[in-house]
Amino acid sequence: MTSVPLFSLHGRTALVTGSSRGLGRAMAEGLAVAGARVIINGTNSARVAEAVSQLRDAGHSVDGATFDVNSEADIIAEFKRFDAEGIAIDILVNNAGIQFRKPMVELATSDWQRVIDTNLTSAFVIGREAATRMIARGSGKIINIGSLTSELARATVAPYTVAKGGIKMLTRAMAAEWAQHGIQANAIGPGYMLTDMNQALVDNPEFDAWVKGRTPAKRWGRPEELVGTAVFLASNASDYVNGQIIYVDGGMSVVL
Repeated sequence: MTSVPLFSLHGRTALVTGSSRGLGRAMAEGLAVAGARVIINGTNSARVAEAVSQLRDAGHSVDGATFDVNSEADIIAEFKRFDAEGIAIDILVNNAGIQFRKPMVELATSDWQRVIDTNLTSAFVIGREAATRMIARGSGKIINIGSLTSELARATVAPYTVAKGGIKMLTRAMAAEWAQHGIQANAIGPGYMLTDMNQALVDNPEFDAWVKGRTPAKRWGRPEELVGTAVFLASNASDYVNGQIIYVDGGMSVVL
C-alpha cells in the first residue's frame, strides 16, 4: 500500500476545459483543494484571468490557458507550450460544451456541427494530445463530461444528445486503447444542474417543476456536487476503474 493518501492530487497538474465558470469552475476548484495544480481554460481571457485570480487568492496553485477547444491548431500549439515550459498534464477534464435547443426539422447543419465539434470532437482532439504525452510517461487520468443524454434522449436537443452519447463511447474507446499504458479514462454524467447554461430552464416554472418531480432527490443538482466524483476519478482511488460513466443525477437515470 502506498503512503500517499488515496484521494490526494498533490504533485499533479490538471487541465480543465471550459472552467472559467459553471461546472468546470466547480470541478477545477475541487481538484485544487485536493492538491492539484490546476489550469483554467476558456476563450474569454478576462474571465479566465478572473477565475485564476480568485483561486490563487484562496491559496491554490492555478494557471490560465486561453484557447478555443474548437481549434485543433490552437490545441496543438497549447500542448507544445506546455512541453516547452515543462508542464505535464497528469489529469485532463474534458468539460467544455455548449447547448442549442431547436427541433430537428428546423436545425441547420451548421448548428448541428457546432455542437458536435464543441462537445465531442474537442474531447477527442484534446484527449489525443494529452494521451500522447501520458503514454510516454506511463500514467494519466482523463475525465470526460457526459450527461443524462449520454443515455436518454429529449426533444429539441438532438446534437447535444448525440454528442454526449458519443462521449460515453469515446470514453470506452480511450480505455480500450490506452488502459495498457497506465491511463484511466472515465466519464461523469451530470443530471440537471444549477448552472448559467440551465438558468432559463430553472426560471421556467413548468420545467422546474418537471425536474423536481422527475428526480428522486426532488431538486436540481449543485455544481460542487460533481467534485467528489471528479476527485475520485482523478486520484489513485480509481486506478482500476476504466471506461465507465458515473451519473451524478439525483437518481433521475434509474427511475421511470
